[in-house]
Amino acid sequence: MCSPYKNHLPKSEAVNFSLGPITFSSSILLVVLGGTLLLATGFLCLRAFTRATRPVRTGLLELLRFTVASLIFLLLLQPEWTSQVKEQGDPELFILWDDTESMETLDAMTTDEDTATSKIVSRKELAQQIIANPIWNQIAESENLKIRTASFQSLHSDKKASQLSQTDLNQAITEAVEDSSRLRGLVLLSDGDWNSGLPPATASQQLRISKTPIFSIPLGSLDSLPDLEVSSINAPTYGVVGEQIQIPFTIESSLSREVRTIVQLKGPNGHQVSKDITIPPQSTYYDQILWKLEDAGASTLELSLPVAEGELIESNNTRSFQISAKEESIKVLVIESLPRWEYRFLRNALSRDPGVEVDCLLLHPELGVGNGPDYIQSFPDQPGEIQKYDVIFLGDIGIGENQLTAEQATLIRGLVENQASGIVFLPGPQGLQKTLRDSPLGELIPVELDAQKPLGTSSQNPSPLVLTAEGRKSLLTSLSDNEADNPAVWKRLPGFYWSAASIKAKTGARVLAVHDNKRNRYGRLPLIVSQSFGSGKVLFMGVDSAWRWRKGVADRYHYRFWRQVARWMSYQRNLASGDRLRIFYSPERPKPNQIVSVQVNAFAPSGIPLRKGTLYLDITSPEGPIRRIELPQENELWGVFSGSFTPDISGSWQLEAQIAGAPDQKIQTTILTEPILLEKKGKPSRPDVMKEMSQITQGAMITPERLSDLSDLLRQLPAQEPRLNRTPLWSHWGTLLTLILLLSIFWIGRKFNGTF
Repeated sequence: MCSPYKNHLPKSEAVNFSLGPITFSSSILLVVLGGTLLLATGFLCLRAFTRATRPVRTGLLELLRFTVASLIFLLLLQPEWTSQVKEQGDPELFILWDDTESMETLDAMTTDEDTATSKIVSRKELAQQIIANPIWNQIAESENLKIRTASFQSLHSDKKASQLSQTDLNQAITEAVEDSSRLRGLVLLSDGDWNSGLPPATASQQLRISKTPIFSIPLGSLDSLPDLEVSSINAPTYGVVGEQIQIPFTIESSLSREVRTIVQLKGPNGHQVSKDITIPPQSTYYDQILWKLEDAGASTLELSLPVAEGELIESNNTRSFQISAKEESIKVLVIESLPRWEYRFLRNALSRDPGVEVDCLLLHPELGVGNGPDYIQSFPDQPGEIQKYDVIFLGDIGIGENQLTAEQATLIRGLVENQASGIVFLPGPQGLQKTLRDSPLGELIPVELDAQKPLGTSSQNPSPLVLTAEGRKSLLTSLSDNEADNPAVWKRLPGFYWSAASIKAKTGARVLAVHDNKRNRYGRLPLIVSQSFGSGKVLFMGVDSAWRWRKGVADRYHYRFWRQVARWMSYQRNLASGDRLRIFYSPERPKPNQIVSVQVNAFAPSGIPLRKGTLYLDITSPEGPIRRIELPQENELWGVFSGSFTPDISGSWQLEAQIAGAPDQKIQTTILTEPILLEKKGKPSRPDVMKEMSQITQGAMITPERLSDLSDLLRQLPAQEPRLNRTPLWSHWGTLLTLILLLSIFWIGRKFNGTF
């Protein structure tokens, strides 16, 4: 073992010498200082001897003292006992070859021995052909070497790593050579692709220290294969039976030309939908497709692309995923002042929706509280009363007499922020919502309103709404089963005569539609805007003429729009709900090793939020083991418990929340995690990685065609020197024991000599 200090000493200040098998290494300053102290000790010992009344005893003691001081001085010089160890057995040549996913790529060139023609094979096939080459037997005989072969797979036993399709090239090399004491060289057959662990240069540095060269043989092409790949699908966890859902997808193209193709989505009953798309060359393409859920229950859908002309990899053109469909009952509260047309038709649309249960609170400034079917007579003033509502529609109403109170605004804000409910702002010509800006609800409004125009703006001629790029992709503004027809539908909709005086959208808000002909220095005025707040969602509808969309088409577009709004805003809240528990999480489809935030709303038997209590979350991984965590209470007023966990493998993760002391009160849900495909077929090889490893270890990179050069390279390697074994005497336990023994003898001797 080498001293940890000697390599840090400048050569000009180092003192190195040997006495037989013992070597010393120290600094000039330490030698001078230690020598001076040793001479001083010798002078004091001599002086004590000349003054002694018992010269024999004193002389022996002083000699022992000087011996101990000399030993300490020598230890400061860091002595090491060196010996040569001759390795037993024949030297080895290790052939390590890559057997990972990327090696399945068909881009390696080889020659058919029977026809003497070139053909394309996979990188893995070429590696196996190289390993089977008889040249290895010739090298073993001529160089007196033992040949050993292994693949990456035999070096990786971690199920999680293989499930994530990872390649840790550094670990593979490290594990390959750790049991080889007489390794003459390492032959590496790989495409150089690594995506996990430390850089391969780390292992190369260790091989250089042990004087083990890497002879790398790169496999594969420097260019990506022509390919279209469905790389990801971000589908929602569930949808409502009879409703359309939006399926976002991503396609990666390595083709050098633009591709016009059709993406198809197929269900288990043979139903399918398609969409025409145009994929730019060498790009990542994002889009979405609409799917209508017909039957309740879980189903597996398949998204696919036809094989394009010139495409070489067909297996990644299809991707499957699961989605659940369920019946749903959404509870909605509509609060308004005057029964304007927008309110009347909205109330009708929600009341006639079989999946919606609506309550209306009409606070008329002159006639008092409205009465009739679906009407309530007072605002639900307690968290236990208001928590049942999934969505609240706030019409032309604000804070004031015969309107809402500041305390009620606080309750609405808490419902959205803590219970994942949604709120829709529907301002009107009275301008009463201007009072909300300075209330607890002001932060929820996703736009900045012009304080100089509290009554909004009106015009004599109708103005249409114009969808933004975000609006063209949003499910909220989808009014046609055919996505391509949706922009034309919006152009045909009757325009509006009044709009809120919005200035711009707030940071983080999503603008879905804007004013057609009014703009300011920020651009066109935002009129349909959405954003998230806490765990809930917010929608701002800056026009009061959606009821006009019924012209000539009855309820086709008007009912559909508000139906989609209600379900979109209540989606998160209804991921999994029961009598006393509601659970939701983010993200919905996490990747392995991605943190999942979990929030649970718990309620007492009376229906009010659980103020005091303990809540457990049992997490069952796809492999079976159950882990229980206790969720801390984040908000006592609203019964909010929250926590997080990290799924480390792909598959179905079962979550079960349970109130302590109430074993019958539990709720379950399933989170699906998909594997991260870090390594993919068709990607270009990385010979630069292989070359760097060979350069660091003073080896060489050779091509498969020049395999015969390896014998000459091995022959040019310097002869292996016997391994030098170093034992540091300055830190050896025997040295310390000897020093303690001599000091003990010296102390006892002084006692007997009568001196202290």
